[in-house]
Amino acid sequence: MGKGRVALVTGGTRGIGRAICEGLMNSGYRVVASYNSNDDAAARFAEETGIPVYKFDVSSFAQCAEAVARIAKEVGPVEVLVNNAGITRDTTMHRMDAEQWGAVIDTNLSGCFNMSRAVIDAMRDAGFGRIVNISSINGQAGQYGQVNYAAAKAGVLGFTRALALESAGKGITVNAIAPGYVDTEMVRQVPPSVLEKIVARIPVGRLGRAEDIARGVLFLIHDGADYITGTTIDINGGQLMS
Repeated sequence: MGKGRVALVTGGTRGIGRAICEGLMNSGYRVVASYNSNDDAAARFAEETGIPVYKFDVSSFAQCAEAVARIAKEVGPVEVLVNNAGITRDTTMHRMDAEQWGAVIDTNLSGCFNMSRAVIDAMRDAGFGRIVNISSINGQAGQYGQVNYAAAKAGVLGFTRALALESAGKGITVNAIAPGYVDTEMVRQVPPSVLEKIVARIPVGRLGRAEDIARGVLFLIHDGADYITGTTIDINGGQLMS
């Protein structure tokens, strides 16, 4: 159980992020969710769950620092951070422009730095912290039309290992989860014929559920998981085994 620990989930109002928030709340954590763009979805989420939401852009170092300071004042110091916020700007390399590259790197990879930097000092002072970074199967295997996304999500894995090394002696664990194809709004936009081929390559025979990822987060942040750090948990139905 969360024992009232404060947990912040970025990109927490929809999809995988929402499932993580609800799982944390049901386990006794004091949950805070962040979002950046969809005000209507955030308002519905807050009304339906009672979880407070904070609007800021994880690609902005200053906004992250300001938001974490505000959360510490209004809710409490962040003891659990789930770096889930992410975007896609899919296209092949020979069509990709600098904005499409930079936006994805800034949000999906630099966002992990910005948020972790904002919480790490307080975690070190407290002698406790849990950071979980949401990567992707496409950061492990690559994906056509996702040079930017695959690079960012692969970078998250290296970031996780290095920060885990730096933090292990301070009671802070840093781990990653690499989801496979999960039944979210983003995946539902894939043409049915393509989605059918994707599912055919998943040994368990179905898309993942957002709750599958949330259960992985709950495992990694448990007080009893203090000997697990610098690792990546693959939750992909057996599509990629590493």
